[in-house]
Amino acid sequence: MFGFTQGCLPMKRWDELSAFFEKAGAKVIFGLNALIGRSIRRYGSAIGAWNYTNAESFIRYTFEKNYSIHGWELGNELCGSGVGTRVSANQYAADTAALQSIVQKIYGDVDLKPLVIAPGGFYDPKWFKEFIDKTTKSLDVVTHHIYNLGPGIDAHLVEKILNPSVLDNAAGTFRGLLNIIKSSTTSATAWVGESGGAYNSGRNLVTNAFVFSFWYLDQLGMASKYDTKTYCRQSLVGGNYGLLNTTNFVPNPDYYSALLWHRLMGRNVLSTSFDGTKKIRSYTHCAKQSKGITLLLINLDNSTTVQAKLAFNSTMTLPYNHRSRTLQHKHEFHRTMIIQLPQGTAAEIRREEYHLTAKDGNLHSQTMLLNGNILSVDSSGIIPPLEPLHVISPKPISVAPLSIVFTHLPDVIVPACNVQP
Repeated sequence: MFGFTQGCLPMKRWDELSAFFEKAGAKVIFGLNALIGRSIRRYGSAIGAWNYTNAESFIRYTFEKNYSIHGWELGNELCGSGVGTRVSANQYAADTAALQSIVQKIYGDVDLKPLVIAPGGFYDPKWFKEFIDKTTKSLDVVTHHIYNLGPGIDAHLVEKILNPSVLDNAAGTFRGLLNIIKSSTTSATAWVGESGGAYNSGRNLVTNAFVFSFWYLDQLGMASKYDTKTYCRQSLVGGNYGLLNTTNFVPNPDYYSALLWHRLMGRNVLSTSFDGTKKIRSYTHCAKQSKGITLLLINLDNSTTVQAKLAFNSTMTLPYNHRSRTLQHKHEFHRTMIIQLPQGTAAEIRREEYHLTAKDGNLHSQTMLLNGNILSVDSSGIIPPLEPLHVISPKPISVAPLSIVFTHLPDVIVPACNVQP
């Protein structure tokens, strides 16, 4: 398909890659070719069972070499209407069961076996429901792909990224998949297995520039809200949407956005609502590896500075199997956001702020500023320290136009944060 010739992964190359993964401490998900053994009909249907002979041999080799694999994923973009070709949900479920049987047989008495992952394609409600209902005993993770901004060649890509309605459209996918999982007897969890926002390699100076962090961090917040356990970004390096520059491998802005998310946002998600302009995107998590909570504010407005004034209520909810207090965001006429904090909290709240902006205010810049300072690696390639502004003040959090702010509030103690996710 697509004019590609047949490829081959020599075991010598796999040995080299595995050594690299071990040195990097990477969790490896390997995607298996799910089309082997099938015949493709004229209008795109792939017929017949998966021939797993080659995959089984490869998995056995990997096991015998003691290479660490976090999961084996079956196929790529073959669900629903597929991309180029498609496989029925019934057949895919049978093939997933075959993969699960192979993993069980090869890994035997190993306690922590690799995950069985599928289908790795675009969400189709009917297809996914049938597939999930038929893989309740064989599937560990259900993966889907997101490229909700359309093709990278779109000249209006930046407008889409800054449009709250476009960002909101992705919620239907997350919500729909969550509801299917909750209505099924499956124990599988949802992952975004691949997401680069704009397909066909993205767009230079957009998907590898500062402006893309608005989309990326909003996606991470939205995915977490709907109980997505893992979000795999396309890509680490490659195309125009890599986290690293394809020439010199220095971090693009989204690398730093991802790193701050990883360090600050814990696994417990606090239900957060905002009544007012949708130009403000807000997400709150229990802090990671520290006390308190972390608030993420994304300002899509190109002219208005938002003053986020904090308050807290005592409402308890139980969304998505997590205990949670409800944070209320109210948007006033004078552009002040109000979040309710615990009653009795001192007026002066200790907080750590991370303000992300584009160099020279240029959204197409590949240089990100943290609290006004350029983020760049040193001559040895070492990532700079990501230091916050330390604030003790009753004053609101100021969120500049077209900027992103992480705020860690270590003294805000929420009972939900004591619950294991």
